[in-house]
Amino acid sequence: MAQFDIVFEGGGAKGSAFVGALEALHENGHSHRRLIGTSAGAITATLIAAGYTPRELLAAATEKLPNGKPRFSSFMDSPVEEDFTPAQREQSVTMETLKQVRLPFLPNIPGLDRKLLDGLLKIPQYRQLFSLVECGGFFSGNKFLEWIREKLAAKGIQPGTRFKDFASKTRQDLSLVASDTSGVEMLILNHRTAPDCPVEWAVRMSMSIPFVWREVVWKQEWGNYLGRAKTGNIIVDGGVLSNFPIRLIATMDDHVREVMGNTDPQAAGNLGLLIDEKLPVPDAARQNPPMPKNQIRTVQRISRLVDTMTQAQDNSQIRQREKEICRVPALGYGTTEFDMDEPRLKALIDGGRQAMVQHLAQRV
Repeated sequence: MAQFDIVFEGGGAKGSAFVGALEALHENGHSHRRLIGTSAGAITATLIAAGYTPRELLAAATEKLPNGKPRFSSFMDSPVEEDFTPAQREQSVTMETLKQVRLPFLPNIPGLDRKLLDGLLKIPQYRQLFSLVECGGFFSGNKFLEWIREKLAAKGIQPGTRFKDFASKTRQDLSLVASDTSGVEMLILNHRTAPDCPVEWAVRMSMSIPFVWREVVWKQEWGNYLGRAKTGNIIVDGGVLSNFPIRLIATMDDHVREVMGNTDPQAAGNLGLLIDEKLPVPDAARQNPPMPKNQIRTVQRISRLVDTMTQAQDNSQIRQREKEICRVPALGYGTTEFDMDEPRLKALIDGGRQAMVQHLAQRV
């Protein structure tokens, strides 16, 4: 039985395929040493590090809302009025525009601009546009944050738990990838690099697909990254810079040693779980991913852009390490397809299971 350092690629809703792959891995008696993930991969890596079994991951992936829809569909949650601070409203492009507009039929009433903006923010579609312009994404991400906190709490990891405390409690080596658009650098978040950063916020940063979910602004109480201040920096999805960071578990140089420690990369096997959008999913209906009805056309365009962007990263490392990679099929599935029905989700998970069985057979 082998022990692996596992890297989970980002892929949004397509990451549910990891559940089936992990089931097959554990059924064959294999275990993990280090875990690293981006976006959806960060979610999976974190839950595994917290103690979730593949069966428990399956239960989480298939959880339903009271109305019968997948709970994952709630992650595309529109912002509410309270999400926007007075400062964000006052300094917004909308407010600047309203101050410049002088309509003859409107009286010169003090504070009228603010009242007009408050009125606009009562319209759900306008809140999404306001959120995109002022906060970098159409959706708030609040429901996801509630979900990941709930799942971690079920394993005794309370909200606000920092990386250093998470590592001490779980004895797991967990790393999550995010992108700092203010500092223009890739962040590898773990107990070595960002010990005071809350784990749930690190996951939220890693899955913050640009233009889809609101950006995350690094808070002062989260401490430094590698000793450098990040307060106020804007952090988004790690897939912007590295969607499949297999190099970090497979090689050793000064940078890798700085962020991943002195762990010998040769002391465990390398296993990359790569979402392959060119491989058909067995038993899945051949169709383009349906878009939720509440998504406006701009979101649909951005979803297609994100799919294209994240598929183009890390190709050099993928070619070099093909034998260490399990390609999980995901043809026809979308990054933001969180509301897929049960048969479609089951086909994706089963496809991941079959892919891992085939991969392990080839590694022997």
